[in-house]
Amino acid sequence: MLITSVMRDPRPHTGEPPALDLLNTRWAGAEPGDLLTDLDGLRTWLAIIGLADRVPGDDHTLSALHTARAAVHDAVTRADHTALNKVLDHGRIRRELTDEGPRDIPEVDDPAWLPGWLAADNLLHLIARAPQRIRRCAHPDCVLFFYDTSKNGTRRWHSMATCGNRVKAARHYAKTT
Repeated sequence: MLITSVMRDPRPHTGEPPALDLLNTRWAGAEPGDLLTDLDGLRTWLAIIGLADRVPGDDHTLSALHTARAAVHDAVTRADHTALNKVLDHGRIRRELTDEGPRDIPEVDDPAWLPGWLAADNLLHLIARAPQRIRRCAHPDCVLFFYDTSKNGTRRWHSMATCGNRVKAARHYAKTT
């Protein structure tokens, strides 16, 4: 029996849809980081998204995920969909009717591409639903992304407790000096 350790998720912002969660595996700040620099981080992320038992936590998967992350980033930040379409070429959705109802089954040509393909597919759903709600945090030093689920669609920060408060504190300090 092979036992692998999964480290604690060190990211400052989690819980976003899969496409943006993949982008948020890189962060800036006092301690910048990248969860996907090694196989331990890859295995942690695979466990978090529920794919640890379906996808090998190896260098091939890590490479495919780096490619997918760059493709999602290009699509979100530069509206360049060329690389995203190449990631999507690795899979498809097969649909079937079961006793419980319709079911969508992702199929990929190589298991290493499943996490990146799912993130790319998720980005398509976010774009179809409300592309203007895919946002980068408004703090100038932050590189994190979020999907704005606020009622009026005016959220500016990935987290008000961190980036939002930093900006408010800086404004207050500027007024008092």
